[in-house]
Amino acid sequence: MIWKCRDRVLDCGARVRVMGVLNVTPDSFSDGGRYLDVEAAVARALEMVEEGADIIDIGGESTRPGAAPVCLESELERVIPVVQALRGLTGCLLSVDTSKAAVARAAIEAGAGAINDVTALRGDPDMAAAAAETGAGVVLMHMRGSPATMQREPRYTDVVGEVREFLWERLQTAVASGIDPDCVVLDPGIGFGKSVEHNLELLRRLEVLARIGRPVLIGVSRKSFLGRILGSERLADRDWPTVGLTAYSAEKGASIVRVHQVRSNVEAARMMEAILAVSEP
Repeated sequence: MIWKCRDRVLDCGARVRVMGVLNVTPDSFSDGGRYLDVEAAVARALEMVEEGADIIDIGGESTRPGAAPVCLESELERVIPVVQALRGLTGCLLSVDTSKAAVARAAIEAGAGAINDVTALRGDPDMAAAAAETGAGVVLMHMRGSPATMQREPRYTDVVGEVREFLWERLQTAVASGIDPDCVVLDPGIGFGKSVEHNLELLRRLEVLARIGRPVLIGVSRKSFLGRILGSERLADRDWPTVGLTAYSAEKGASIVRVHQVRSNVEAARMMEAILAVSEP
């Protein structure tokens, strides 16, 4: 499968693509405050590219559980200078992690090629048009509620079936809005309005989501359910379980993994592909 992102096409069938997380926020759960400075953010992004990242996902608004919304002006001030600086330094695909159409449009104009929208085009009525008109790639993610409310006793009758139905409906809505289906990636939203068991069941039956026919993105990196399973509050203790889930997700049909630590996850994906006899064309 391919993922169209403006003027480029990413082959998501040849190998698992690794998306490096770059949070330019003061309050993200994993690295909040570390990359608020443009120079520090650019240096971290280039380090991830050197380690093998295919995509850098730049976010200026935290979506951790309980996070408060950020105003448009603040998000633009955080994100756009980083996109502009990186566009002149690397050919790596840049993605903007936002639910605001104005931020998406400004980032695309500055050089980004994709929009990672945790609301799946529901948060801003202009987002679908922004994606369609720019030809940007778009990630549509499942989330029940909002970051402020999503972890308040999430309940499902059949989490895999309900997430699959939601993603299928959002894909159809995107296409009806003028977005090329080849521009769409789907994300089940691990940790976004799900319990530990919901997350595990989605990973266990990941092939059901892959059968929708669009690339599937999995983001488990350093998420709290890993700590609950391991009985540890330390973020560093979640890195190697993330690597294990990257290998597992590659075998189950994921096309993209979104991670904080790039090199180890790239290596895990390449080893799993070698076992499965998948190679870069």
